[in-house]
Amino acid sequence: MNTATILQQSHKNKAFTTLLAFLLGALGAHRFYLHGAKDRWGWLHLAALPASALLHQLFPEADWFYQIFPLTLSALGGFLEALVLGLMPDDKWDARYNAASSRQSDTGWPLAVVLVATLMLGAGVLIATMARLFDLLYTGGAYG
Repeated sequence: MNTATILQQSHKNKAFTTLLAFLLGALGAHRFYLHGAKDRWGWLHLAALPASALLHQLFPEADWFYQIFPLTLSALGGFLEALVLGLMPDDKWDARYNAASSRQSDTGWPLAVVLVATLMLGAGVLIATMARLFDLLYTGGAYG
């Protein structure tokens, strides 16, 4: 039995995946957990970190908001993916990610807590991002 078969048969935990997307979604950890190192979207998430560092080096006088903007967009995408993955019904989750596993998913309250936290923090980051962007674009950063 080769490594790909063993990895394909492993049971992917929906609550853990949602927690990864909530905590480390900006770096694509949940994508690598689900799809492995060949996942292009995971690498795109991960590329946000060096992109932000590059912006900081190229434009040191720019506002910090612009320098971390790629990482902010990646984090917002991670929050959205956490909600999409966490709200997926267990039978659909198993059909998509655990087809070769003999176990069935049965998520409970821990997943609900992660989803509530994701919605709270994700909405807060989205609102703060929009507010800061409009402040910078329309007032030149007069309010911060």
